[in-house]
Amino acid sequence: MMKSTYLLVALLVVFISMELTTFVHGQGKGNTDEKAKKGIHDAASTHYNSIPPKAGKKQERAFCLARGKCNYKTLECPAECPERKPKMNKKVKGCFIDCSSICETTCKSIIAIETKTNKAVDHKKSEAPVGVLGTQSTLRRPKCEGYGSVCYDPRFVGGDGVMFYFHGAKGGDFALVSDTDLQINGHFIGTRPMGRRRDFTWVQALSVMFDSHTLVLAAKRISHWDNKVDALIVRWDGKKVEIPTDGEAEWRTNDGKREVLVERTDDTNSVRVTVGGLLEMDVKVTPIGAKENKVHNYQLPSDDSFAHLETQFRFSKLTDLVEGVLGKTYQPDYVSPVKIGVPMPMMGGEDKYHTPSLYSPLCGACRFQRVPSATSTVDGVAQY
Repeated sequence: MMKSTYLLVALLVVFISMELTTFVHGQGKGNTDEKAKKGIHDAASTHYNSIPPKAGKKQERAFCLARGKCNYKTLECPAECPERKPKMNKKVKGCFIDCSSICETTCKSIIAIETKTNKAVDHKKSEAPVGVLGTQSTLRRPKCEGYGSVCYDPRFVGGDGVMFYFHGAKGGDFALVSDTDLQINGHFIGTRPMGRRRDFTWVQALSVMFDSHTLVLAAKRISHWDNKVDALIVRWDGKKVEIPTDGEAEWRTNDGKREVLVERTDDTNSVRVTVGGLLEMDVKVTPIGAKENKVHNYQLPSDDSFAHLETQFRFSKLTDLVEGVLGKTYQPDYVSPVKIGVPMPMMGGEDKYHTPSLYSPLCGACRFQRVPSATSTVDGVAQY
């Protein structure tokens, strides 16, 4: 009798376990389906056409094209945030239109909107905003730990995700990226304290060359740093460009082939640059602070803040043969030669990538061939 009881209890335990397993698996499958379904709708959240506001109102509207309950519905922005991109976009919240199954409009900061609309990317090609080593960007600022970044003295993170240093030379110009349709040169400033064998260097200016055009972004020579003073220089085909600080706070030009947009991402010293079909880059002017100077023993003069650029690039059209200090790290089969695990993995190549000037497409390994255009000028770019 006792054995029969034990046997019945054992069978009951097995039966209950099987039922629980089935229930848990069923719940898991249900959640997976739900997540998959939600993912589809989330991808469709921005699938809409913009339509004009109602008569006498300012709220922007959208006609939803996404499948589901929001299909063919018209959504209107709240009165608190009537525009998707407000004129004071650095401080004022914008309207986020969601045509997914959520089917609503909400007020969000522009930063949050950008994060939500970014898509997963192949970081090797870096075709969309990328944040800290594989995460999506949450600020419209350079991410110095992210793919395609050039910061500090100068420290790079390549398209392969490997960090390295390339010191170049004080007063030198080097090809950072050189490809069929694009070349980006960097002008290096620096100093060499007594007793040191090499220069401390920083990237002070960038020259972006494509088609017949040249876009230059540079940091002014500033004696004493003030965050409220704009130290950014922008030049388009040799002519200085003033980026508005109010309204849309942007400058744009279009030659019929591609549009170029420079928009402020802060009141001063920070912009996002978009060159249609080629790249997007976040650029920030920053100084060497007193603490940083002391910690690294740069021994900088007291009348120079050594303003320089922090930059992060995102490319949309690179060939497999792209070259340059940074560019070569985007080659499909590229294997970094730097020593992994050491505090300062060094990358050579000064001889291959040195250019005669900031505006020259010529170097030992350069691939870009400039289309004839008006002569550019280096006026306003400090030469150290």
